[in-house]
Amino acid sequence: MLFVDYSSAFNTIIPSLLTTKLEDLGLHPSLCDWISNFLTDRPQSVRVGNCVSSTLTLSTGAPQGCVLSPLLYSLYTYDCTATSSSTIIVKFADDTVVMGLISDNDERAYLEEIKHLENWCQENNLLLNVSKTKELIVNCSKKQERHYQPVRISGNTVERVDSFRRLRDFRLPSKVLRNFYTCTIESILTGNITVWFGNSTKQDRQALQRVVRSAERITHTELPDLQTIYYRWCQTKGRRIVKDPTHPNNRLFSLLRP
Repeated sequence: MLFVDYSSAFNTIIPSLLTTKLEDLGLHPSLCDWISNFLTDRPQSVRVGNCVSSTLTLSTGAPQGCVLSPLLYSLYTYDCTATSSSTIIVKFADDTVVMGLISDNDERAYLEEIKHLENWCQENNLLLNVSKTKELIVNCSKKQERHYQPVRISGNTVERVDSFRRLRDFRLPSKVLRNFYTCTIESILTGNITVWFGNSTKQDRQALQRVVRSAERITHTELPDLQTIYYRWCQTKGRRIVKDPTHPNNRLFSLLRP
């Protein structure tokens, strides 16, 4: 896994290039023009105490702290996708992870994917921060440890680490750790759970539940098990269907008499 870090990602958006991408996505030209106008010729100054800097006019990037900026950045990078069946690119705003499955010690697809990402960044005015980019190898094999080629970006070798972003080491409160688990892990574990959980095998459920138990030990809080979440979502969905006479499944439900 390659944890990619960009230098001032939001500040590097090119409005004209973003407009072209938005048009390719099917947005109305008037909306594209509005966004382009919003991002160009923006006056900006910095205040520190009672001191205010001189005003600069900016025509690149998206405003820091603006609720629209993460969305615009996500749309700007929508075409940054994996090119191989053995690799995936996971993105959340300006956080990007390249994941590659290496079989039979063949790293070519993974290394080519990283090279493709580097070329894409050059074409889209994004600068990779090699010093903060890290590589993590997860070896599931019980055989002797393998030796992999170092990843190089722009002629510089990427640091290989044993762990990455261990929030617990920063002594964060349990509430913060739990919120992080809910947003980033539980949301993936329970995606469309009302569809697949009822037909999943006992072995699969136990494997998924082990992830929840590990999170409980890390966050030092009690977390809802997947079975409870499944029942809760089924009840919620059932109540919505019952209350909506236009729902195609409404006729499948009948309320019990008091």
